Amino acid sequence: MLTVSPTLRLTVAQMRRGLGRLAAAGLAIVISTAFVAATLQAGTIITRTTYDQVAAQYAGADLVVFDRRGTMTPDDVDAVRDVDGVAAADGFQGTYAQLDHGGRTVYQSLVATPSDPRLTPLVLADGAWPGRADRIALPADVAELLGVGVGDTVASTRCLLGDHPAVGKHGSDCHGGQEAVTRLTVSGLVNDPVGAYAAGGGVAVVSPEALRERLADGAGPAGAAGMRTIVVALDRPGSAAAVAAARDDLAAAVPAATGVTTPVQYAEDVVSAISDGQNIVYLVFVLALAAVSLVVAGLVIANTFQVLVAQRARTLALLRCVGAGTGQIYRCVLLEAALLGVVASAAGIVLGTLLVQAGLLVAPAFDLGVALPRTVPLSAPVLLGPLGVGLLVSLAAALAPARAAARVAPLAALRPADAPGRQGTGRGRGVFAALATVGGLAVLGAGVALGMSGTIDVGLFAAVLGGSVSLVGVIVGSVFWLPRVAAAFGRLVGAGGPAARLASANALRNPRRTAATSTALLIGVTLVSMMTTGAASARAALDDELDARFPVDLQVTSTTPDKNGAPAAVPDSVTDALADVDGLRAVVPVTNLSAERADGGRPVQVAVLDPADLRAVANTPADAALLRPGTLVVPERAARLYRLAGLDTVELTGPGGDVTLRVVHSDTRSDRAYLTPQDLDALAPGLAAGELWAQVDDDHDAADVVSAVQEAVSGTGETVGITGIVVERSAYQQIIDVILGIVVGLLAVAVLIALIGVANTLSLSVIDRTRENAMLRAIGLSRGQLRATLAVEGLVIAGVGAVLGVLLGLLYGWAGATTALSTLGEVPLVVPWSDVLAVLGVALLAGLVASVVPARAAVRTRPVAALAAD
Repeated sequence: MLTVSPTLRLTVAQMRRGLGRLAAAGLAIVISTAFVAATLQAGTIITRTTYDQVAAQYAGADLVVFDRRGTMTPDDVDAVRDVDGVAAADGFQGTYAQLDHGGRTVYQSLVATPSDPRLTPLVLADGAWPGRADRIALPADVAELLGVGVGDTVASTRCLLGDHPAVGKHGSDCHGGQEAVTRLTVSGLVNDPVGAYAAGGGVAVVSPEALRERLADGAGPAGAAGMRTIVVALDRPGSAAAVAAARDDLAAAVPAATGVTTPVQYAEDVVSAISDGQNIVYLVFVLALAAVSLVVAGLVIANTFQVLVAQRARTLALLRCVGAGTGQIYRCVLLEAALLGVVASAAGIVLGTLLVQAGLLVAPAFDLGVALPRTVPLSAPVLLGPLGVGLLVSLAAALAPARAAARVAPLAALRPADAPGRQGTGRGRGVFAALATVGGLAVLGAGVALGMSGTIDVGLFAAVLGGSVSLVGVIVGSVFWLPRVAAAFGRLVGAGGPAARLASANALRNPRRTAATSTALLIGVTLVSMMTTGAASARAALDDELDARFPVDLQVTSTTPDKNGAPAAVPDSVTDALADVDGLRAVVPVTNLSAERADGGRPVQVAVLDPADLRAVANTPADAALLRPGTLVVPERAARLYRLAGLDTVELTGPGGDVTLRVVHSDTRSDRAYLTPQDLDALAPGLAAGELWAQVDDDHDAADVVSAVQEAVSGTGETVGITGIVVERSAYQQIIDVILGIVVGLLAVAVLIALIGVANTLSLSVIDRTRENAMLRAIGLSRGQLRATLAVEGLVIAGVGAVLGVLLGLLYGWAGATTALSTLGEVPLVVPWSDVLAVLGVALLAGLVASVVPARAAVRTRPVAALAAD
C-alpha cells in the first residue's frame, strides 16, 4: 500500500488552505517561465529556419564539395563532373550588378544559369534561362520595380579594373577603373519559392560565361576569387549507397576541398561556425531580460513566503510542541515552494508555447520572406529548461523564509505572532550596500571617461560593471532608506489625512516587506527607463551624425555630359516633375565645380547654391548660416579631403579669373565645400546646375517619397541619377526604434510581475493586519477610510519604486549612450518625457488598482468577528 509522508500531507494541506495567498507568487512564476520558454522556442525556430534557408540554396543537390579557404577553381568543377555517378555539378559563385531602366536603379546579386534544374532553388515564372552573355533573367519583383518584362532591355553598369579596351559612354572614374555600360535583354523572370536568397534581396541569373566575365572584371591583378562550394547532383538521386560511394571519389578528385557532405549537414556546419557570436548576443540580450523577470519573480515569492511563515508561526510552534523537528519544518516550507514552482512553471511553459504558436500562425500575414514551421518544435531542453529554472528560483526565494520557519520556538505557540520586522538588516548589510553603491558609481564614471577618451570597449565594460554593482548596492540597502521614503511620500500623497498617516506607518512597520516589493518594481522600471533614455540620447547623437554625413535628403543628378565633359544641366522636365511630387518640402538647383587652387593644392569639390536655398534643403542649418559672398564654407570632412584644415583663406582659379575666399570651417561631415552663386560667376561664369537637392517632409514615409520621385522622373523619359539618402537615414532610425520597442516590450514583463507583487503585498498585508484593521473599524474608522488607507499604501509602494527606477534609469541610460557613442561627439541627456510619464502613470494606476481586491476583503470582515479571530 502506498504511504504518504507526514511532511507531504502537511505541505499539501497548508497549500490548500493558503491557495489564494500563493496565487500571486504562482502567477509571477508563470509569466517568468513563459518568457523563458518562449525565448528558447523562438531561438530553436530561428536556428532551424537558418539551417533550412542555408540548405535551400543547394536545392535538390545530393552533395556539397566545400573548401573553407575559398580556393577551388573552375578546373575543380570540371574534375567533379568527370567523377563516375555525377550527373551535374556547378561552382557556387556570385557577384553584383547595377541595373538601370527608366530612371530607376537597383543593385542586384547575380548567379549563373544552373547546368541542372536540381542545382538551383529558383524556378522560371516566365520566359527562358539566359543562354548568352547579353541575356538576364530577373526576379519578378525586380522586373516590376524597373517596369520591364521578357524581351525588354536594361542597362548594366560595371567597373572595369583590368585591361579592357571597351569604355562605356559615361567614361567616369570608378575607384581606379572605368565604368562600362552594356545592354542586357530580359530572357525570363524567376521566382524563389523557398526564400533561399531572400536575405540578400533575391538574385538575377546570367549565363556562366557572363558571370565569369564579371568576376574577372573585378578581380584586379590578383585574379578572380576562388569558390567555396561546388554543388553536385548524382545519377541516382536520393540513393544512400550512391552518396556514400561518391563521397570518397569526390574528395579524391578535388584535393583542395576541405570536405564533402550533404546539403543539410553543410548548412548545420555553416550555422554552427557563425552561431557562437550570435549565441552570445542571444544570451546577453534576450535571456538576460528573462533573467531580470525571474529575479523580480523571486523577490515576489520570497516576500510571499516571509509573510506566510509569520502568519503560521503559532501553527509551526504547535507542530514543534507535538514532536516535529526543525528539519521537518525546513523541508515543509521548501517542499511547498517546490510544488508551487513545478506547477506554475508547467503552466508557464504551456503559456509560452501557446504564445509562440500564435506567432507562427500570424507570421505568414507579414510576408517575412522566410519559410517558418507551422507548429512549435518541442524538445527536451526547451521543455525542461524553463521547468528547472522556475523550480530553482522558487527554492532559492524560499530558503530564507524556510530558515525563519525552522527557528520558530515551541513557546511561540503561547503568544501572538509578530509580523516580520527588520531582522537581518545590521551594520554589515549597510556597509556592503554603501560600498557597492559608491564604488559602482565611481566605476561607472570611470567607464564614461574612458569611453569619451576613445577607449570604448574597456569603457563600456567598466560602465556596465559599475552600473550593475551600484544597482545591487541600491537594492541591498533599500531596506534602510526606502521605507522612510515611502512613508514621506505617503504623507505627501494624503496631505496629512488619517489614511495617509496609517499607510505611512504601515510602510515603516514592516520595512523588509515594503523594500522587497518596491524594489521588485524599481528593477523593472529602472531597466525600462534606462533603455528609453539611452535610446533617446543615442537617437539625438545619431541624428546629429546622420545630419552631418547626409546633409540633404534627396539628390537628382544629371548623367549626360555637355560638350566639355562636365554634367549637363538637369532637364526642365525633371524639375517640373519633382514639383508635383507630394512629400517634397523644397527642391533647389545646385552647381557642382571642381575648383583649382592657385597654390597648386588638391582641387576642391564645391557645391554652389544660394544660402536661402541651402537653408531650405540642408539638414545642417549651421552651414547655411555661415554661407555668404566671399566665403568658402568647408565642412570637417572636406577640410581633410582637400587639405584645407587650418587655412584662413584660399585662392581658387577658374575660367573667369582668380577669387580669394575666406575659409569658414564647420563641424559637419559633408565631402563638398559650399560657395555662393555670386562667387561662382567670378570664378566660372555660365556653369549649369547639374544637380537638384530636395528635402523630404518629415510627415511622409521616406521610401514612399523616393519611389514617387522615381516614378515621376521615369515618366519624363530623361535619364538622371536619383540618390535617396533619406532612405538610409530613416533605416538607421527605424533600427533604433525597432530595437527599443523589442527591449521595452520584453522588460515590460518584469514590470508586470513587479505590479503583481504590489497586489500580492497588499493582499498579504490585509490578512496580516486583520485584527488591527478590525480594531480600527471598532474605534470609528469607516470603510471608505480603510479603502483609502490601502489605496495610499498601493500608490506609495508603486510610486516610490517607479520614481526611483526612473531616476536610476536616466543616469544609467545616459551613461551607457555616452560611453558607446562618444566617438560621435557630445551625447546629450535626452529625457523621454512621454515614456517617463507613461511608466509613472501605469505604475501609480496599477498600485491603485491593486488595492481594490484587498480593500474589498478588508471591509467585508466584521469588526467583532475579526477581533474574535484566533
